[in-house]
Amino acid sequence: MTARHVPTASTDGAARDARTASTGGAARNARTVPADATASTGGAARSVDADALRDLTRRFLAEHPPADTDRTAFLRARFDAGLAWVHYPVGLGGLDAPRALQAVVDAELAAAGAPDNDPRRIGIGLGMAAPTLLAYGSDEVKERFLKPLWVGEEVWCQLFSEPGAGSDLAALGTRAVRDGDDWVVNGQKVWTSSAHVARWAILIARTDPDLPKHRGITYFVCDMTDPGVEVRPLRQITGEAEFNEVFLTDVRIPDAHRLGEVGDGWRVAQTTLMNERVTIGGSRIPREGGMIGKAAATWRDRPELRTHHLHRRLLDLWVDAEVARLTGERLRQQLVVGQPGPEGSAMKLGFARLNQAISALEVELLGDEGLLYGEWAMVRPDLVDFTGRDAGYRYLRAKGNSIEGGTTEVLLNIVAERVLGLPAEPRNDKDVAWKDLAR
Repeated sequence: MTARHVPTASTDGAARDARTASTGGAARNARTVPADATASTGGAARSVDADALRDLTRRFLAEHPPADTDRTAFLRARFDAGLAWVHYPVGLGGLDAPRALQAVVDAELAAAGAPDNDPRRIGIGLGMAAPTLLAYGSDEVKERFLKPLWVGEEVWCQLFSEPGAGSDLAALGTRAVRDGDDWVVNGQKVWTSSAHVARWAILIARTDPDLPKHRGITYFVCDMTDPGVEVRPLRQITGEAEFNEVFLTDVRIPDAHRLGEVGDGWRVAQTTLMNERVTIGGSRIPREGGMIGKAAATWRDRPELRTHHLHRRLLDLWVDAEVARLTGERLRQQLVVGQPGPEGSAMKLGFARLNQAISALEVELLGDEGLLYGEWAMVRPDLVDFTGRDAGYRYLRAKGNSIEGGTTEVLLNIVAERVLGLPAEPRNDKDVAWKDLAR
């Protein structure tokens, strides 16, 4: 299960070790890098500084005026110029530059009124698929998928959770069997955001049931237009069908679309999951942005609703929201020098609890009005919009924050074991073949 709350297209998590991966001849775009900013490293710009990058961005804008350039053409050209995500390799939308310099590019583009790539709509691709493709995809896979992913021409979804493997994801039962140069996949996935609009999916499936559950999984890129893929809506408490269940029947996936080694899918999936939790819990927002901003605005605009008790609760939550915002900023700074780690799980855990507490306060503050609900129609939205809807929607939708991106119970275990160093919870199934597990 995933959530699409990505506020910027340029800060989605990516593996540091993948930044030095083979670019498959991608240095063909090195001509876009200022000569004085390019080291003698086969054309890759490894010494770009802020001034050089600012000059490059301004020259790009002069050649592609946003007001006179088709939106998609502008985004494609931006990718080719290495200004999509500057820390990615040359030729794959980046300049192999320090990740922190993306802010320089973003500031120049924003000042010029340049279009963005609608990051909330393609958040799964940007925040989860892209760093995994970069870290584990072949040269051909990276060159095929990263550009249309970033431009927003192809939407991605995540085929991970299953009816019997949600919190215990490694127990998944969807099978992939090798058939020549293809893999034939059968199974069911659930809680899949964007499946109804997705062109591609990141998928994990069991390829060896004789191994313990964590060691018999392989990671693939799945074509959502394959005739064996059936997407069914799941209507939620909000009335909408933002999520889906996906049935896979004899879906054929070429081995060329496998990410990582056969049987190593759990390790590959950790890249996706760590980035997912950073994407959900560590989003960049301004002070008093997001949910707390809506509650504070109601408090200021409706003095007749105020009580001393609600005031104290609002102040406490405002402080908590600011602490979370600053902690998220520190986490993003850590990403500049490394791979997302378990700290993202703590951020996502806090995000869920804070959203639920703030939305509950807002409904209580509104009194009878908090019981109103704008629209119960069955629709299949392209994205989640917490701040653009009414308080009732925020209250109901926030309940899902405890599940998406890893359940609260799983994340508490991760924080306890990997952050605090507490003893691991006893597990008696780690060395048992998956086929022998009780189900």
